[in-house]
Amino acid sequence: MACTLEDIQEASGSGRNVMAESMDILEQLSVTFKKFAVHGDHKATGKELNGKNWAKLCKDCNIADGKTTTSTDVDIVFTKVKAKSSRVITYEEFKKALEELAPRRFKGQSKEEALQSIFRLVANKEPANIGVTKVLKAAAVDRLTDSSRFTGSHKERFDSSGRGRGREGREELVENTGYVGAYRNAGTYEEKMKDK
Repeated sequence: MACTLEDIQEASGSGRNVMAESMDILEQLSVTFKKFAVHGDHKATGKELNGKNWAKLCKDCNIADGKTTTSTDVDIVFTKVKAKSSRVITYEEFKKALEELAPRRFKGQSKEEALQSIFRLVANKEPANIGVTKVLKAAAVDRLTDSSRFTGSHKERFDSSGRGRGREGREELVENTGYVGAYRNAGTYEEKMKDK
């Protein structure tokens, strides 16, 4: 037998504040569901949660603590609530999965109290980015990317400020002036001949 919103209200005294609080928790659950549903997938709509993100949600929200609830329990519950041919769960199936995990996670509490406790664990949480690879700025990388220390043909690909020269730095562009490539007095012949 699954606990519902009505069961929670009955156990709590069925007051207006309780209803407002439970609606607020359900809204927060919905926000959490959407955040984890789109995590790591730029094409996701936020309406369905895959197994990997479900496991991440349970780990990040401390549902899977490794003692009372393990990652195996989390995977079993996911398989239990999803449709047979599906690989994802909807928001309604997500709430059913939390209802399944609540008594396992909070063994000493009643079903209603356990459900409230698990809702509080999940409400307004975001995917954690702990352990994500960060850009490393090491001395070796600085040394290898410092264009002022380049030699040979690589040196010619960059100007004095370190910016690339583009095509001019990659290809030897031929000037059709009639002078030899390194001739210093190019363009001065006409001036010398004027005087004579």
